[in-house]
Amino acid sequence: MLEDKDRIFTNIYGMHDRTLRGAQARGHWDGTAGIIEKGRDWIVDQMKASGLRGRGGAGFPTGLKWSFMPKESDGRPAYLVVNADESEPGTCKDREIMRHDPHTLVEGCLIASFAMNAHACYIYIRGEYIREKEALQAAIDEAYDAGLVGKNAADSGWDFDIYLHHGAGAYICGEETALLESLEGKKGMPRMKPPFPAGAGLYGCPTTVNNVESIAVVPTILRRGPEWFAGFGRPNNAGTKLFAISGRVNHPCVVEEAMSISFEELIETHCGGIRGGWDNLKAVIPGGSSVPCIPGKDMRGAIMDFDYLREQRSGLGTAAVIVMDQSTDIIKAIWRLSKFYKHESCGQCTPCREGTGWMMRVMDRLVTGEAEVEEIDMLLDVTKQVEGHTICALGDAAAWPIQGLIRHFRDEIEDRIKHKRTGRVSAVAAE
Repeated sequence: MLEDKDRIFTNIYGMHDRTLRGAQARGHWDGTAGIIEKGRDWIVDQMKASGLRGRGGAGFPTGLKWSFMPKESDGRPAYLVVNADESEPGTCKDREIMRHDPHTLVEGCLIASFAMNAHACYIYIRGEYIREKEALQAAIDEAYDAGLVGKNAADSGWDFDIYLHHGAGAYICGEETALLESLEGKKGMPRMKPPFPAGAGLYGCPTTVNNVESIAVVPTILRRGPEWFAGFGRPNNAGTKLFAISGRVNHPCVVEEAMSISFEELIETHCGGIRGGWDNLKAVIPGGSSVPCIPGKDMRGAIMDFDYLREQRSGLGTAAVIVMDQSTDIIKAIWRLSKFYKHESCGQCTPCREGTGWMMRVMDRLVTGEAEVEEIDMLLDVTKQVEGHTICALGDAAAWPIQGLIRHFRDEIEDRIKHKRTGRVSAVAAE
């Protein structure tokens, strides 16, 4: 269990002062100029050594991502873009950072932008996050007033501006290139890669897109040292992580814990156990709605990190843990997710545009049992045709929950179809 002294987010529950004065009292904005003074390469090397992997879902090494930015400017400006479009169902960690601990993010933006030679940073915040936007904007205004950002930011000799941009509530804009399109004022539709954003991103300039949590942990890692951060979790799964646990637990919560904590310890320590006891656990979606579910019996001993969950044919994703007990209609739960992905598809790629609607309509019938048993394999086949055949990962996100359902709960689907059929036969016989 993570000790309080090792927590990066010291105000995640909003119990303390979220203003600049409160943040400084808790150790933020301490020696920021000294960190910047050590230079760009030092910061990138420290981030690589820390083993931090992106906290937005894909888990790409953060320091490595920063190193893709051009070392010398060719005349074009560089940009840092922070992805605060937290639209993945079940995920609610970044909103706590922006609402209660916003200065961790503002300071992180300054240091990260300096590391990639960017004088400007854009934070793209989700359309529904009204109060979070107000809290974050207030923190940015405080930082400007105190001289921590703007001209000669934090007395570092580096000029830095930070802009907060409000989205319009589209899930697809959480995909980094669709986010850039939206930021430029166009439709939020993903771009083809290459070119990657580090070569041609926002306004055709070198750009890095990072998740809120990935940027907010940077100042603390640099202050305490990469060895400290790398000391948590298994190799290649370093650091602390915000877990957002919802569903059939006694106390749903967002909590910062060490990576590679066991699922059982996470639930027992912070959530007061599974509602109705461990025997009542049916399934868990361990990383936000786009990763496949894992049956309860396989989940109790699970390790909560990128590599272990990938071996279970699922993923840590954003660490949004959705817990389902025996009272959950899992077929209906997965149908609801397929309805969401159908609604949020931007329609640019045919497999996703047509496939998400097709999959949802088959799921409609599976929920009621008014399908044929053969359709289960046909649905699985269609998910394989959507997966990996689209510009962005929304096609995968729509396919994986259904694949997980069929992989682990096929007998339940078949039982429902058979039950419906015998019900129909007896109804006919009764007439």
